[in-house]
Amino acid sequence: MTDAPYTPPKVWTFDKENGGRFASVNRPTAGATHEKALPVGKHPFQLYSRGTPNGQKVTIMFEELLALGHTGAEYDAWMIRIDGEQFGSGFVEINPNSKIPALMDRSGPEPFRVFESGAILLHLAEKFDAFIPKTPAARAECLSWLFWQMGSAPYLGGGFGHFYNYAPEKIEYAINRFAMETKRQMDVLDRRLKDNEYLAGPEYTIADIAVWPWYGGLAQGLLYGDSATFLDVQSYRNVQRWTRQIGARPAVKRGRMVNRSSGDPASQLHERHDASDFETRTQDKLAKPA
Repeated sequence: MTDAPYTPPKVWTFDKENGGRFASVNRPTAGATHEKALPVGKHPFQLYSRGTPNGQKVTIMFEELLALGHTGAEYDAWMIRIDGEQFGSGFVEINPNSKIPALMDRSGPEPFRVFESGAILLHLAEKFDAFIPKTPAARAECLSWLFWQMGSAPYLGGGFGHFYNYAPEKIEYAINRFAMETKRQMDVLDRRLKDNEYLAGPEYTIADIAVWPWYGGLAQGLLYGDSATFLDVQSYRNVQRWTRQIGARPAVKRGRMVNRSSGDPASQLHERHDASDFETRTQDKLAKPA
């Protein structure tokens, strides 16, 4: 590393050493790097994902739908490891942006893809008429918070999380800039939740399902090392109340386990193909000798 000031070149060129922890998979071009077909299970929905906050949104949604009795929401969840698997030809066909999660809806005569977590949540909410308000005003409020999350999370994950936890060097300006924005976003949520049980009002909706894995995870101290202390997340008392309330839902607990590959082995369900997998196929169970 050097203390010399950086002067941008007239034309930027790709430096393979740049990118910190994820340098090996970061690149400035799109498209597949290798041929690899995706597996297909027996259920109407085929999810290709990983248990990151964006992935958790969709698995929580599926588990919530199943908890409501929507048997048509049965799904197979396949692990996509973010070590280059996202550039396989089969995955790129479903998501040309090579990001998890990606979904194939095979519930009708013609299968089709849905990518971007917000689009998947909205698609499922409309398909099953669940977790989305029916009145125009309440629906608009729900969608406003859904898209707030989609636009805000890059500042939290790609901005604050990267420079605070993943970057190869600590850059004071970058950390301060994104810490300020992350705390501003937490304040936005805290003010909204002061007089509202959930983000869209009295109903639990896809807005909460989208926001909780990111900002609830931050509030719980689950993201980016010691960031919870650094950002003083306990001071956002309304966010803390909302985080605990949603985290206690059984479907949320199950959804957080799916495609997870870190933490307590009992909380990791690498693939989900049946409801019984939560009892029989977590990593602690699979690690036990026969």
